[in-house]
Amino acid sequence: MKKTVDVSIPLGPMHPCWKEPVRLKCETAGERVLRAEVELGYMKKGIERIMQGRPWQEVMFLAERVCGICSVVHNMVFIEAMEKISDIAVPPRAAYLRVVANELDRIASHILANFSYCYTIEHETLAMYLLNTRETVLDNLERLTGSRINTAYMIPGGVRFDLLPGDAAAMLADLAKVEEEMRRHTRIFETGPLIALRSKGIGFMSREDAIRAHTVGPTARASGVEDCDLRLRHPTYRELGFTQVTRTEGDNFARVMVRFQEVFQSIDLIRKCIDTLPEGPIRGGGFCKAGETSYAGEAPRGELTYTIRTDDYGRVVDIAIRTPSVMNIEACAHAMIKDAASIADVTSTFISSDPCIACNER
Repeated sequence: MKKTVDVSIPLGPMHPCWKEPVRLKCETAGERVLRAEVELGYMKKGIERIMQGRPWQEVMFLAERVCGICSVVHNMVFIEAMEKISDIAVPPRAAYLRVVANELDRIASHILANFSYCYTIEHETLAMYLLNTRETVLDNLERLTGSRINTAYMIPGGVRFDLLPGDAAAMLADLAKVEEEMRRHTRIFETGPLIALRSKGIGFMSREDAIRAHTVGPTARASGVEDCDLRLRHPTYRELGFTQVTRTEGDNFARVMVRFQEVFQSIDLIRKCIDTLPEGPIRGGGFCKAGETSYAGEAPRGELTYTIRTDDYGRVVDIAIRTPSVMNIEACAHAMIKDAASIADVTSTFISSDPCIACNER
């Protein structure tokens, strides 16, 4: 039977539930959404062009400004790509401290994503609880790196600051508090009848669709895609015995729950790093050299890839950044929102994929 469009409904670019400007154009027949299209381009920064021709010491600060939510992983992937080009080794203590910073950043990002989802389905109480807990996580990121957002913590061959015993004890105490609060928040989300009505079976994406659309990160893992977390292949994470979180429901509920489960996993990883922190220096030697590489790391939203070419002086001649939200946003429009039973579920379904427009429009 031929589907007839009743009305075309635009959402955004400015919307109370969007963290950043983006426009969704939905074609509907009654309440049902027939098609959805995502329109980007409201905050293009051109940061890759700005990076070209600059020394790595300047580019590392630009890299973490690609995104204000997952700035640590941009810093980490850029620096590890430079280390790969220049064959620079990282001392074990620095490698563990990098995991601590990266996982604190992941917890903060996941909590913010789940806050946005709860706010979108109008569970404002749980949303505010989550935002309060996130403050404790950011305080600990500042305790380790000296900053809450743009940390510039990693440098070729190590990290800038060591973790003092007093700070490690304070961080473990705060993590215990965060874990207790997050268990309570997760229980509210899992058992809330309003949340179930707005989330379970909504925005479904099958495992086959997720693979076909090349989705990454929690969006892919919530649809049962295995072996898609790049931390499985990172040497430090392998040493720590990292395993991937996966669910099979493929709906909005599963995507939020994967992020909740990964928060607890990140807390365990940080504890393990602090408990087994190797002795020794936090910086090794080495110089950035000429070369070319493509290096990927696991950002909070999935695979983040830096392709870099440098000259003899360590200047970045050419650079391209592929961020995880590119694939996830397309999959959201063409698999999760398409044929949605109600136009009222479009906003929450879009937010459930944790789109990062700042990363996308770098």
